[in-house]
Amino acid sequence: MHDSILRLASETVDVVIKTHPFAEILYWGPHLRYFSPQDASTLSRPVANGRLDVDLPVTLMAELAHGLFGAPGIEGHRQGLDGSPQFRTVAVAQEGQTLTVTAEDDHAGLRVTSEIALDGSGVLVVRHGLTNLKSQPWQVDRLAVTLPLAERSREVMAFHGRWIREFQPHRLLLEHDSFVIENRRGRSSHEHFPGLISGTAGFSEMDGDVWGVHLGWSGNHRLRAEAKTDGRRYLQAEALYLPGEMKVEEGETLWTPRLYASYSAQGLNGMSQQFHRYLRDNIIRFPENKPRPVHLNTWEGIYFSHDPEYIMRMAEEAATLGVERFIIDDGWFKGRNDDHRALGDWYLDEKKYPDGLMPVINHVKNLGMEFGIWVEPEMINPDSDLYRAHPDWVLALPGYAQATGRHQLVLNLNIPQVFDYLLERMSWLLGEHPVDYVKWDMNRELVQPGHQGKAAADAQTRQFYRLLDVLGERFPQVEFESCSSGGGRIDYEVLTRCHRFWASDNNDALERNTIQRGMSYFFPPEVMGAHIGHHKCHATFRQHSIEFRGLTALFGHMGLELDPLSVDEHERDGYRRYAALHKQWREVIHHGTQWRVDMPDATTQAQGIVSDDKKQGLFIVSQLQMPDYTLMMPLRMPGLEANARYRITLLDHPNIRLTGEGGHTMRKLPAWMEAPQTVSGEWLMQAGLALPILDPETAILIGVERV
Repeated sequence: MHDSILRLASETVDVVIKTHPFAEILYWGPHLRYFSPQDASTLSRPVANGRLDVDLPVTLMAELAHGLFGAPGIEGHRQGLDGSPQFRTVAVAQEGQTLTVTAEDDHAGLRVTSEIALDGSGVLVVRHGLTNLKSQPWQVDRLAVTLPLAERSREVMAFHGRWIREFQPHRLLLEHDSFVIENRRGRSSHEHFPGLISGTAGFSEMDGDVWGVHLGWSGNHRLRAEAKTDGRRYLQAEALYLPGEMKVEEGETLWTPRLYASYSAQGLNGMSQQFHRYLRDNIIRFPENKPRPVHLNTWEGIYFSHDPEYIMRMAEEAATLGVERFIIDDGWFKGRNDDHRALGDWYLDEKKYPDGLMPVINHVKNLGMEFGIWVEPEMINPDSDLYRAHPDWVLALPGYAQATGRHQLVLNLNIPQVFDYLLERMSWLLGEHPVDYVKWDMNRELVQPGHQGKAAADAQTRQFYRLLDVLGERFPQVEFESCSSGGGRIDYEVLTRCHRFWASDNNDALERNTIQRGMSYFFPPEVMGAHIGHHKCHATFRQHSIEFRGLTALFGHMGLELDPLSVDEHERDGYRRYAALHKQWREVIHHGTQWRVDMPDATTQAQGIVSDDKKQGLFIVSQLQMPDYTLMMPLRMPGLEANARYRITLLDHPNIRLTGEGGHTMRKLPAWMEAPQTVSGEWLMQAGLALPILDPETAILIGVERV
């Protein structure tokens, strides 16, 4: 038995796997310094009365054929036959911290290849490949990755949302049965982000055992946390297939999306830091090794009203504010005067741009900025030349009328002529213009997605990937942003092809605090688009000071979303100040270690980023609502060097009011705000810093520097 016990190890996390006769993960938890394979015999389970007379393993495929009776990892059939496979290990290969297990069911004619890799960051990456060994196709209904949880994992955290309100966390106890997330919208979605976290009861940012998973897939998906009747628990994730959508022909292999998993003994921060490190080491790749440029996007400034002369004036003003990348949004192509028409007609609107795009592009570049442009290639308006010529190019099932969304339908990328048309038009745009950046949008969900009469949501997602892959190979210097009505297509798989996410169409600073915090559990700041919008938010009509908007946008990839010519001088000064502040700190923000700080209640949010050498730290405290208590809890600053001393600096402190202007204001400030102080890192981490009393919807920014 000991020969069948293998271990994958990192500095913080270990995974122990029993490979024969069935492959089963026995342990996924803290690094084991003194592990020996014979130790695993202590986990040999008893067989309970009133059940089957054999042990019931939760194998890598979680087959129902073992008598598991929970959610299986594989379901399907061959015209009603071979529908209950049971896989036995036939080969095992380990290379470093990567394990490949091959298992077969000779009777069912199926083979499963499981790849399990433990990265140095502590992130576990798992995928399965299902191969059909018989001549008849095998219909795949489900193919999932299953990971066991420790029995002490009794609480689940997931994320719900909607348009302009993404990444909203919620929790529930996992004592019995299952918690399931199902998404059928054809993109990773605003509503059901493909991530799930489980942990010990009451786990927090700083404390508790936490197991988090993320499915790297931009289409339909299902995630599940299940508690079995015997007390065992597991997480499961899969691409969700529509009826009849997926089958495997003889000799073909269907791979699951990769499941990325992080265990932490230091709460949610430890989990996130492992995910962030993994992405930085393995997935995030920029064409050039340079700071992330500050953006200005024209969308909320001019919408569809494109006048090249005015846009060039906007660019001139943007440059004075410190903008480094200028993006023209929707409205530049033929006949696109509103969102009712012209999607699909990817030709320049010569009425708006009689001299072409080059005068604008050259002007932008002469001002020292990069140039970017918006596209939405997967979509088509019924009111377009393309639709009038090719109504059969729509992704649909025959015999049904498609409902429009935002007045648009979806192009069927599985049709070769459609794919070639989009590739040709995007190649014209990127090949004949010196474009540095593309904001790639996708504003409609997939309803009855069909190709040749069959469901084709999965195939549509794969063709989208292929289109981005080809464009990325042809134009390696171009950066792509994944936008889908804001945060509707955010996941690790699309991140292998893009360089930035638009977190939300909502630039409301109050809402953005929650959205960006939710996103930070899985993604580091340098790929999170965070813009300062108009003082009156276009999504919510709520109004915030430039200070609150500026500080909220600081902890991401900063930009502006407005017309800089139409605002007053106070606003312009604010844009200039926060762009400069972001540039001053972006090396720390985009490469440091992020910490979310536990506060007494949800009325106050605090977070920070500490440089890898622990010389600098940047912390923000945001007062979202009236606090529950008269005095704020001291701010503890994690991640510093205990035996070092740090100078504390108040970097930005808008709207701190003293007594006489409101009943909740202060008679005096905390002492450190009135005179500079130098404090040990240990004290700041363990005791903290007294905070001022803040008005709702304001924030302060604190810097620490080692002396």
